[in-house]
Parts: sequence; C-alpha cells; structure tokens
Amino acid sequence: MTVVNFDPNSAPLRLTASARVYFSKKLAAQPGKVIRLSTKKSGCTGFAYVLDFVDASEQGDEILSFPETRLHIAIDTEALQMLRGTEIDLVTEGINQVVKFNNPNVTAECGCGESFSVE
Repeated sequence: MTVVNFDPNSAPLRLTASARVYFSKKLAAQPGKVIRLSTKKSGCTGFAYVLDFVDASEQGDEILSFPETRLHIAIDTEALQMLRGTEIDLVTEGINQVVKFNNPNVTAECGCGESFSVE
C-alpha cells in the first residue's frame, strides 16, 4: 500500500469540496469502512466506475488522504492509469444528488452514461 497526501497539483485524482463532505459523512455513518475506487468491464463502451465501502484496502492500492477531513480513498492500481486526473464531484440535479466523474482520459461514453472507454 502507498499513502499519498492530497496535493492538488500531483494527486492521481481530485475531490471537490462537496464530494469530500459527502464521503466524510458517509464514512462517519460506517465506522471502520474505507472508500475504494476501481473500475470494472461493463456496458457497451467498456468500463464502469465502482465506488465501494469496504473493510480494508487491498494490497497494492494507492491511498489518497485528505487530512482536513480525515478522509482516505483507496484506488485500485489496475484502474489508476485510466483514473489519473479525474475529478470526483457531488452534483445536485433537482432533488437528487449524483456522484460525477470528470475524467480527462475518457474517449467515449455510452448514451446512458453508465460506461466509458479510454485509449
């Protein structure tokens, strides 16, 4: 496991302030859990994002720490290259809140927005 403190200029991904607050509240309701970000083969375009609340990170995961919120996110090393540079945001759409991935590596998305591809 590698631990990385949040540095917006060099971090593999970024969380907006609203996403940090959202995930911090989610973790507070689930003591002992860790957020793990990975991808899986899915949909018509290739991959889907997977956000899980797990008991522990997996060996080899890169850990991104946000000290001001005591938030830690484990990133699957196999997905790291396709996620590098991604901004994760919490967006309010009407009465719903949605976690959005603004990934600069995406070259195509399916029509419903559930899957993506990278080169």
